[in-house]
Amino acid sequence: MGLFGKKLKQEHKVMLQAERAQGALLAEYHRATPECPRPERWHMYDSMTAEAEVLEFLRTLITTVKPELVVETGSFLGVSTLWIAEGLKANGFGKIISCEFDPTVFQKAKEKVAASGLGEWIELRNESSLEMKVEGTIDLFFSDSDMPIREQEVKRFLPQIRPTGLILMHDASSHLKVVRDAAFRMEAEGLLSCVFLPTPRGLVVAQKREGRS
Repeated sequence: MGLFGKKLKQEHKVMLQAERAQGALLAEYHRATPECPRPERWHMYDSMTAEAEVLEFLRTLITTVKPELVVETGSFLGVSTLWIAEGLKANGFGKIISCEFDPTVFQKAKEKVAASGLGEWIELRNESSLEMKVEGTIDLFFSDSDMPIREQEVKRFLPQIRPTGLILMHDASSHLKVVRDAAFRMEAEGLLSCVFLPTPRGLVVAQKREGRS
């Protein structure tokens, strides 16, 4: 079924809404949670891209920890990819490898990256996070793909992540549950040490336990 068929994929719906919004910053409308009772104090570009304040946090995190290799899953429209790339550009070194599985969404992200002037810092791939291969040691891993596979992809790349590296998992609010529960499980298994930031959609910041000194 085509993009404008009766059953439009959620990603495609949000993509079209984002195109109509033309980059306007909106009040976050994710439902209130016990950890974040006033979500309207945050802002968003669309309902799938990380909150604007989280994007700012990502960019600042890049300039703070100076990673050489960043891996992002779930590029969507490439907005978070570009914010991370801005941090890499400010550092003067590094690369982000970002994957998007949906070919229609990937094409839009590719166009956004091409128009950004930040292409030299970005390697955008039309691949599944559970299949793509990355060479080298990962300094920062940002998990933002389909929620049911986040635990699988973190575990898949965990051996490549530097002991002092950072693992971020978006959409970890108590309302969305799936990612939050996955992070708790990996913590209980002794794989990660997690901090749950009380943002509207939730953000986990973690390090792996193995190899820490």
